[in-house]
Amino acid sequence: MRLAGPLISAQLAHALMIFTDTLMMAMLGPQQLAGGALGATCYFIFSIFCSGVIAAVGSLVAIRHGGGDPAGVTRLIRNGLWLALLLGVASALCLNALGPLLPHLGQDPAAASQAMNFLRPLSLGLPAYLCFMAMRGFTSAIGHPGPVMTISIVGTIANFIINYALIKGWFGLPSLGLSGIGLTTALVSSAMALALALYILISPTYQRYKLSGGLGRPQRAEMRALLRLGLPIGGTYAAEQGLFTFATLCMGALGSVQLAAHQIAMQSVALAFIVPQGLSYAVTFRVGMHYGANRLHLSRLAGYLGMAMGAVLMLLFALLFWLLPEWIIGLFLDRNDPAFADIITLAVSLLAIAAWFELFDGLQSIAMGAIRGLNDGRTTLVIGLTGYWCVGAPLAWLLAFPFGWGAHGVWWGLAAGLAVTATGLVLGFRWKTARLQRPQAMQTCLP
Repeated sequence: MRLAGPLISAQLAHALMIFTDTLMMAMLGPQQLAGGALGATCYFIFSIFCSGVIAAVGSLVAIRHGGGDPAGVTRLIRNGLWLALLLGVASALCLNALGPLLPHLGQDPAAASQAMNFLRPLSLGLPAYLCFMAMRGFTSAIGHPGPVMTISIVGTIANFIINYALIKGWFGLPSLGLSGIGLTTALVSSAMALALALYILISPTYQRYKLSGGLGRPQRAEMRALLRLGLPIGGTYAAEQGLFTFATLCMGALGSVQLAAHQIAMQSVALAFIVPQGLSYAVTFRVGMHYGANRLHLSRLAGYLGMAMGAVLMLLFALLFWLLPEWIIGLFLDRNDPAFADIITLAVSLLAIAAWFELFDGLQSIAMGAIRGLNDGRTTLVIGLTGYWCVGAPLAWLLAFPFGWGAHGVWWGLAAGLAVTATGLVLGFRWKTARLQRPQAMQTCLP
């Protein structure tokens, strides 16, 4: 819990930064909101995959740290930063090239133009954001998540103040519209990365890792280890996000009321998901540290304890969704406005379904983190693809359209996909730890 608390707080701060950007877009007007939402979706597709790849830094650092190998930790963080820079630059170039493609993908040209106004400056901060994620994994994996939490909270507050000042023209600042929102987020992300880097270089806590010598050259062996674990993690993140994007498209095909209710209910689920997501990182680092130190029984214990804690916490959220759905929806919409009556009714019923799958949603995230701590990303990818795309997506479509369940069918399909994934990942962790009981397996699987 000491490790998970700051990481959950950092995840919440990041979610609030995204919420702040959306709020500022809405203040500019409906056209800017539509264009900004399109740009944010494009950005998120790239950033979620890249963040998954960079998550390998923390996992492998935890293993090397547990094995008492500070030189190996140093090599990993240096190469992790190189990988973050390379992925960030490549993704930024791809995002800037989307302008001519968006109209050909069926997007309104005006919305596409507004999206690029937001994306161009925002993409400049992607390399710094990924470097921050790499350093976050490093410092958290060695047991010091506090600086990450502090910098994330300060960054979120700064992002809100600067964005609001630009929109309102405080201090004589020019109104830059969507470009200003994107530029502000990019600058804040860069400042957060710089602040964490300076803290790591100055603090005595990190002196044993000798990071003041610079990045050096990329090393093939370390890059290979990072990509071997990171690419499947990134693929799993993308597959999960793809499932929820598919659900959104199904809701859009059902109608505007269904889509609006889905978005409101999904925002509630996403806020609850921050807790197991932060806990998942803590489980990864604890499992990895014990695994690197050849304490497999403690790795298994950390994994199961994390899953149990996550299950209890998500059951509390499920109880909240079950007992107080109208109050939760009222945080987003005016319940006294008759224009929202149909949306609120449907959103409340969707939260009742969410109460059933909250347990599985949290459990699959934490079990995924536990397996990742054992230096295994392929197992999570295979199980994730099976649960998300062989069960969840097909069942959501079948229940919604051929069976005529509509919006409820989409959410029951999501619930089934998450349940299968969670069950598979828990069993996968059990199988993996049993297999690693053999001494020869331990020797071959360590990085």
